[in-house]
Amino acid sequence: MTAALRPPCASGMFHNIECGPPVTSPSPPTENLGFPMLRGANVAGFYSSRRSLVLHCGRSDSLKRIKVKENTGNWFKPIKAIVDSDSSWTEERGAALSGTNLRQMSNVGKSTNILWHACPIQKQDREQLLQQKGCVIWLTGLSGSGKSTIACALSRSLHSRGKLTYILDGDNLRHGLNQDLSFKAEDRSENIRRIGEVAKLFADAGVICITSLISPYRKDRDACRALLPKGDFIEVFIDAPLHVCEARDPKGLYKLARAGKIKGFTGIDDPYEPPCSCEIVLQQKGSDCKSPSDMAEIVISYLEENGYLGA
Repeated sequence: MTAALRPPCASGMFHNIECGPPVTSPSPPTENLGFPMLRGANVAGFYSSRRSLVLHCGRSDSLKRIKVKENTGNWFKPIKAIVDSDSSWTEERGAALSGTNLRQMSNVGKSTNILWHACPIQKQDREQLLQQKGCVIWLTGLSGSGKSTIACALSRSLHSRGKLTYILDGDNLRHGLNQDLSFKAEDRSENIRRIGEVAKLFADAGVICITSLISPYRKDRDACRALLPKGDFIEVFIDAPLHVCEARDPKGLYKLARAGKIKGFTGIDDPYEPPCSCEIVLQQKGSDCKSPSDMAEIVISYLEENGYLGA
């Protein structure tokens, strides 16, 4: 059986549902809504007038009419909120959400009224899952010293050992995150600050994060070190002299800098400040130029000796 659909009554709200006897008289013209089953019942459709709404629900043995009267005043009964005694919310959390615990709010830089939200899954839990310790391996040195090549060799070797790594390469990040920054001193500092913050997140995730950056200024590198817990920042100085890097000149940048076509180029007309107390030094002087794989193994030996490759 089908039913015609008409506009609901003026109030649009109904109460008091009455179930009548099986329908025996012909129903008004109907429209099939196309819903053949609803929890085992064959739904033929429904029709309404200004004073009532009739829903026809039929099973194979009978067809009954449900009459819904128009609301006359009381729409719904009040709903009483019940406190769940098993809830994990504490008074402190509730206070933070309601804004009553304003002492936890912070102002950081230009960000005001912000609140740190802690998660029950901590760094140690992620490290246990990955069976490694999250840290930042910060490769620094002149352009052409081999930072990116060593970073890839290191990542490949750790990957073969079943360790999760990620490389933050300076040029790669300037394609996206830092594309709005130039190579002026202030922008270079901001470039390093942003990468330091991203590297910190990777380390907190339990990942061995490898950064490959000239990062010429000592104060900027030290600021990134200060972002992480003690021991989680491993500074690796690729100690290749300027004449070696300039002879390699893989990007042709030294030639452009010498010709005056690039200003503020590190090692030519902008200084590089070597680390004073880095964890690892990889020297490339004269005939003592190890392969990228050999230098990667030196870093891996440091990680093994200091317990980074296990949880």
